Amino acid sequence: MKTPPFRADHVGSLLRTPEVKENRLKWKRGEISAEELRAIEDQAIAETVKKLESTGMRAITDGEFRRDYFHLDFLKELAGVTVTGGIDANPHAKVAEDGFKPPVLSVTGKLKHVKDIQVDDFNYLKSVVTQTPKVSIPSPTMIHFRGGRKSIDIHSYPDMDEFFHDLAVAYREEIDHLYQAGLRYLQLDDTNLAYLCDPKMRAAAVDRGEDPNELPRTYAALINSVIDGRPDDLTVGIHLCRGNYRSTWFAEGGYEPVAEVLFNTINVDGYFLEYDDERSGDFAPLRFVPENKMVVLGIISSKVRELEDMDDLRRRIDEAAQYMPLENMCVSPQCGFSSTHHGNDLTYDDQWRKIELVVNTATKVWGTP
Repeated sequence: MKTPPFRADHVGSLLRTPEVKENRLKWKRGEISAEELRAIEDQAIAETVKKLESTGMRAITDGEFRRDYFHLDFLKELAGVTVTGGIDANPHAKVAEDGFKPPVLSVTGKLKHVKDIQVDDFNYLKSVVTQTPKVSIPSPTMIHFRGGRKSIDIHSYPDMDEFFHDLAVAYREEIDHLYQAGLRYLQLDDTNLAYLCDPKMRAAAVDRGEDPNELPRTYAALINSVIDGRPDDLTVGIHLCRGNYRSTWFAEGGYEPVAEVLFNTINVDGYFLEYDDERSGDFAPLRFVPENKMVVLGIISSKVRELEDMDDLRRRIDEAAQYMPLENMCVSPQCGFSSTHHGNDLTYDDQWRKIELVVNTATKVWGTP
């Protein structure tokens, strides 16, 4: 395939190198400067990009090496967003050595895009790739779902329509600046639409005063207000995830509750779907996918060390093809390998074996990665 998503693709984050992990902690302790840390990250990204390209992967990210958390580092740079405390992770997750907990986001003022957030990082990535550079940013829904109306300052936004408008404007400015810098492949990371597949998460939304049946349409409208009118050569995908903190998760449930809206109302080009185990349900919701959209099947797990069997993967792809055309499918890990800087319970060798399996499976099924 000449344009993304590619037959073999990946979600974005990679296990941080020991040098990046060690020196990020030194930077937090004030032992090295931000400039020194960035130079170390630059070298690690350049080396990792070369290795990623050597596998045959054509979508190339910087591994999110410069981030602590897949969405925090982006969202906190928007004016009006405040980060506080932490939420409880899956009780089976290991306790982080640095005491890290996923953050709580709230809106305490008017939302504005006051500076470029990913542009410098993209410019460096672009300078070291030979394949297609890809940037993943959090979906705009991430600011709203966990707290709902209660997490948004009533004085700043007495009218929620104004909140969604300002949020979309801020996102459009960042994406426009990325496009001007040369970005042609963008991914939105969205846990919330997947969380709305989970009965417990849906009940929690009701407790917050939200309608879980209406939220997918609200979020579809928000995402569309960000990406509609984009240039024809900018591919936008969306990744749905049920949580990926240190090889654990937050939610479960098949895509059926959101499928029709997800596939037919949100105007993205492709969907990265978590399908690595039974928590994601069956492939039946894929019957709603229209002919002009791609689905990247996340059937290889970034959470466990065990390497999947290619014949099993091919059988699963054939199962999915009962509901949508094989030509509209690709394959990837179900999520990144390091949604936080801590990483998942895999070794570096495990990670690269998984990525090579993605490429080899795509080549076996479609003849090309």
